[in-house]
Amino acid sequence: MDLKLKDKVVLVTGGTGGIGTAIVKGFLAEGAKVAFSSTSQAKIDALLPTLDAAEGQVAAFVADMNKEEDIRNLVEGAKAKFGTLDIIVPNAGYEGKAHPVQDMTLDLFEKTYMLNVFAVMLIMKYAAPTLIEKKSGAVVVVASAAAYEPTAGNSAYVSSKYAVAGLTKCVALELGPVGVHVNYVCPGPVDTPMMLRIEKDFFGDSMTHEQAMAMLAGNYAMDKRYATPEEVANAVLYLASDVSAHTAGMGMHVDSKVSATS
Repeated sequence: MDLKLKDKVVLVTGGTGGIGTAIVKGFLAEGAKVAFSSTSQAKIDALLPTLDAAEGQVAAFVADMNKEEDIRNLVEGAKAKFGTLDIIVPNAGYEGKAHPVQDMTLDLFEKTYMLNVFAVMLIMKYAAPTLIEKKSGAVVVVASAAAYEPTAGNSAYVSSKYAVAGLTKCVALELGPVGVHVNYVCPGPVDTPMMLRIEKDFFGDSMTHEQAMAMLAGNYAMDKRYATPEEVANAVLYLASDVSAHTAGMGMHVDSKVSATS
């Protein structure tokens, strides 16, 4: 199937993370032009030589997604580089820290919400005028299966993903009438460095990686493993494409679980 992504201009946040890198590579393979952000130039310099990209096909920006000015400059920088924007992928996220509510702090909630919710809102805010003017385009938010599955001790992260799902549904209603389709992807555990940090946070040194994966993915309907970053990226590419233009406000699960009750 031709996803018709060739020469589309895509902006991906968190492009040097596990899922973000897979998304960047996926769009480049489809012939899209990709701008992406990272928290450091060193991460960008390490990633760029690994990308199979034509000259002028990719641009990278250092941006702190906790700062509104950086987010605005990221959007403007991508537009200046490629002349426009067609697809926005707010992917950068923060796993938070596991604490029972009596030990939770406002600082931790604010930090988690800043990256997982407020930064997503801001990048949509600054990118929306271009998409509205074009009367076309797509937004695909990388959310989480946690938007549907509460977890004891993980209230900051889980509630932030509930929030970003609601935010995305609202924006889908706002931008849909002008021709922009807005959706979100809900991965379960993904085989990335972030997942290793989550394992450590929950289990400490009491379990091996294999034992932790069996615990966290053991109730999955299919192969009882973590998703790969590429599997998440494939879902993002589909929802970003015109092939899915009649889909709006949907959370696509990428976790091999039966989601009929969600």
